[in-house]
Amino acid sequence: MSGIVEGKVAIVTGAGRGIGRAIALLMAAEGAKVVVNDVGVALDGSGGDAGPAQQVVDEIKAKGGQAAASTLSIGEPQNADKIVASAVETFGRVDILVNNAGILRDKIFHRMSWSDWSDVIAVHLHGSFGMSRACATHFREQGSGAMVHMTSTSGLIGNFGQANYMAAKMGIVGLSRGIALDMQRFNVRSNAIAPFAWGRMIGSIPTETDAEKERVARLQQMTPEKIAPLVVYLGSDRAEGVSGQIFSVRNNEIFLFNQPRPIRSIHRADGWTPEKLDAQLKGAFGPSFTPLDRSGDVFAWDPI
Repeated sequence: MSGIVEGKVAIVTGAGRGIGRAIALLMAAEGAKVVVNDVGVALDGSGGDAGPAQQVVDEIKAKGGQAAASTLSIGEPQNADKIVASAVETFGRVDILVNNAGILRDKIFHRMSWSDWSDVIAVHLHGSFGMSRACATHFREQGSGAMVHMTSTSGLIGNFGQANYMAAKMGIVGLSRGIALDMQRFNVRSNAIAPFAWGRMIGSIPTETDAEKERVARLQQMTPEKIAPLVVYLGSDRAEGVSGQIFSVRNNEIFLFNQPRPIRSIHRADGWTPEKLDAQLKGAFGPSFTPLDRSGDVFAWDPI
C-alpha cells in the first residue's frame, strides 16, 4: 500500500531535531522524498553543526526512504533559492514545503535588544517568506503545491517575555493566509499549525517544585511525533480544499482556530470626539474585550 504522499518531494526546515525531525521521518515513511534542512544551531541560533540533518537523512535511508541533507541557513535570504534548487536538482521537483525552523530569544520587553528582535524575525518570518517565495515559482508552473507553516499559541494567545517570537508567529499567520489567497488559482494550498510538543523550545521550564515536575511530566506526553500526522496530511492531495486555515495539535487533540473578524460595533451619526468615546466605548466594548490571557490560561486542561 502506497503512502499518502507517495512520489512527492518535501522540504522540511529545522528538520534535524524535534518536531521537524518527526515530520521528515513521517513524510519519508508515507512515501515522500525529503530534503532535510537544518543548520544545527543552539536554541538561541548560535553555533552550527551539520550532524543533525545528516543523521535524519541516514535514518530515512536506513528504512528504505530517499532523503538529502541541507545545512544552509534560511535566515540568509539568498539561501532559500539554493535550498529549493538543490531539491529540484536532486529529486526533480518540489511539492511540499514545511516551514518549521526557528530560534528563541526570550526577554521581558523592556530589556529586549534589537538583535533579540531582528534575529527571531529573520529566522521565523523572513525565513518562511524566503522559502515560500522560492517554492512558489515551481508550484505555479506545475499547478500544484502545499505549504505548512508553524505558528504558535504564544502568538495566537500570548506569553510573557516573547514579544519578538509572538510578532514573528503572528506574522506567519498573515503570510500563510496571503499565500493561500494569492496562489489559490494555481492549486496551491497554505496552512498554519500551532504545535504543542515537548522539545528544546519548552525544555527549559523549571522543575523545582512538585507542581512544576507534575506539569512537565504532562507536557512530556506531547511528543513531536504527535504533530507530524497533521502536517503530512495537509501536504497531501487528500487535503484538497483546506487552505488559509490555522490548526493546533496538542497530544491527541487537534484544534481549528478562529480568525479575527469584527465582533461589536458602535456608531454616532454626528461623529466621535474623545469625550464621546470616553462616555461609550468601555461600556459598549468592555464585556467583549479579549483578556490578557497566556497560552496556558486558555489551554488549562491536561493534554488528552
